[in-house]
Amino acid sequence: MRFQIRHRTLYAYAGTASESFMEARLTPVTDNHQRLISRELVSRPDGKIHTYTDYFGNTVEALSIVHRHRSLLLESVSEVETFDVPPPAAALDISISEARQIYRSERLKLFEYLMPSPAIPMSEPVHRLANKLFKPAQPLGESLLRLNHWIKVNLAYKPGSTRIDTPVTTVLQQKAGVCQDFAQVMIAVLRSAEIPCRYVAGYIETETQRLASEAAKAPKLIGASESHAWVEVFLPGGFWWPLDPTNDCVAGERHVFVASGRDYLDSTPTRGVFKGTHTEKLSVAVHMQRV
Repeated sequence: MRFQIRHRTLYAYAGTASESFMEARLTPVTDNHQRLISRELVSRPDGKIHTYTDYFGNTVEALSIVHRHRSLLLESVSEVETFDVPPPAAALDISISEARQIYRSERLKLFEYLMPSPAIPMSEPVHRLANKLFKPAQPLGESLLRLNHWIKVNLAYKPGSTRIDTPVTTVLQQKAGVCQDFAQVMIAVLRSAEIPCRYVAGYIETETQRLASEAAKAPKLIGASESHAWVEVFLPGGFWWPLDPTNDCVAGERHVFVASGRDYLDSTPTRGVFKGTHTEKLSVAVHMQRV
């Protein structure tokens, strides 16, 4: 599938900012699941943009505006082609015990994706869930899909029920959250089960964005209007398998990968600082359409 994605972020200040410094992780990747065709980032007022690649391989655009301004608009426009790439069956069929042995042999390479991270600490409820869903003799692929399904069935998608910094244990207690929460719950359980995985931030074509002619041809998908989050699991052999616990599915052609890391903090779409005032209003809008 081919999509055009327009991501618009507006910071409206209460007064006048004397200078602003921002980081944007808004550039879709090119990998075996998708191809970036074109990309443009525009800021108003104009600022100097420096582009670099961070530790996790994300494209980062650092923007500086060193004159007075009352608002800051960032608009990212991308065109992306996505592909359906199935995982290798052999990697899904091996047992949890066999997979753990392989992961331990690559522990240094996978270290960040096996350990607790700033936004995803371990806890007793997480360990109990990992022990329940990941038995040593069971197939890896079957167990991963079981966790994906468990989250969909046991946690309600409820916008406004959590904040950016809501802990995983709170989400499990209240049994509600949004895509970011579900992804981080899944990651916590997987890392407790010694299975390497990473957080993915990107876009999803939801029901409101689909073409009318396609309405009856694909399952319904839900997600945030601004962005979406899911999980990629590192399978033995090196294939990153994308799973979307919000929708209890394998992330496919209707998902667009933008940034990844240990958790949300490593892949935040925009963040920054400014001097002289405070934010009165932040608005984000994403328009995703097939082309």
